[in-house]
Amino acid sequence: MNILDRIVADKRSEIEQSLKHLTKFDAKRKASDTRLPLNFKKALNKNYLSIIAEVKKASPSKGVIREDFQPLEVAKLYDQNGADCISVLTESKYFQGCNDYLTKIKAAVDIPVLRKDFIIDERQIRESYDIGADAILLIVSILTQAQLLDFQRLARDLGLTCLVEVHSESELKIALECGCSLIGINNRNLKTFETNIQHSLNLKSQIPDEVLCISESGIRSTEDCNLLFNNGFKAVLVGETLMRKENPGLAIPELLGR
Repeated sequence: MNILDRIVADKRSEIEQSLKHLTKFDAKRKASDTRLPLNFKKALNKNYLSIIAEVKKASPSKGVIREDFQPLEVAKLYDQNGADCISVLTESKYFQGCNDYLTKIKAAVDIPVLRKDFIIDERQIRESYDIGADAILLIVSILTQAQLLDFQRLARDLGLTCLVEVHSESELKIALECGCSLIGINNRNLKTFETNIQHSLNLKSQIPDEVLCISESGIRSTEDCNLLFNNGFKAVLVGETLMRKENPGLAIPELLGR
């Protein structure tokens, strides 16, 4: 069993406990749902390379990334220093995140917030709306094509944007067949957790121009950012590179060369 398989198995067990009070009917939009999520995709569709700055304490491959972890302060620094959107890890066992981080960050910043987790159950989409997310991550490799379609529909009903993540040609084909208009290419192989930025460049040529593309993981320099922008990427998602800096916020303009 690889790392991703373990994460998904543990997530399935966690959901049966934490969301057992919700039914599939509860996941649907209600008349009482008055919150209007911010437009995550629009925030990234600019004439320069946008950045989704990630709040992340740890990862399965690197362990603890930032010992002095103050998620709210990091998010505020991101917001003050040019982040276009913020990604918040809410997975607890492997990334040491939690839902409360996202709720507090959402209340403190004025830019869209992505919930970064392993979503495999429609009740997690309702939960994402309830905790304040503007967007959710859907990972093609852990979903069936039917789930991908259903989850996008449910998210759309709640006003949530879906960032659909792929790592291979076959996953990209599924995402495009499902009409995904915001696709993230993960340079990290979630089975081995190795990264290679060339992965984004290899897949980008197969994506129609009308689909907004994001490169995720392993982006460490201004040169990386320029290369991606010059090859048609509208945004990058960066976590570890920022979180390892003394001031993660100031690292944003430094990384982007702004």
